[in-house]
Amino acid sequence: MTLWTPGGEHPVDRPSPEPEAEPPPDLSAEDQEQLEAMQAEMDRVRAQLLEAPASVVIANHAMGIYELAAIHLTAEAPKLAEVVLAIDALSALVDGLEGRLGEPEPTLRDALSQLKAAYLDVRSRAGDADPEPT
Repeated sequence: MTLWTPGGEHPVDRPSPEPEAEPPPDLSAEDQEQLEAMQAEMDRVRAQLLEAPASVVIANHAMGIYELAAIHLTAEAPKLAEVVLAIDALSALVDGLEGRLGEPEPTLRDALSQLKAAYLDVRSRAGDADPEPT
C-alpha cells in the first residue's frame, strides 16, 4: 500500500493484525472454561450496548455521576469538594449535550437542579466555604 503526498507516493507498512491472545497453557480445564464463559459474557454485553441508543447509555452514566454526588453529599462527613466535581461533571454532560439526550434529558436536568440545591443546603448548614458548582 502507498500513501500519496504532494512529494509523491510513499510505501506504507500496515501492521499485521494481532493474533488473538491464547490463554496461558497452565490454565486448568475449569479455569479455561471460566475464561471462555467470561469472554462470552463480554461479547453479549457488547452486543447489548450496540443495540442501545447512545443517549440511553450516556443517561445511565449520568445517573451514576448523580449517585456519586449524592453519596458524597449524604456521607456522615460530606465531601463537598467531591460533590462539586460530580455536579460539574453532570452539568457538563447535561448542558453540553442539550437537546441530544432524548427522553431522559428532563429527568437529568431535574436531578442536576436537585443536587445543586441539596449541595447549597448542606454547605450552608456546615458553614463551609467550598466553591459552588458551575
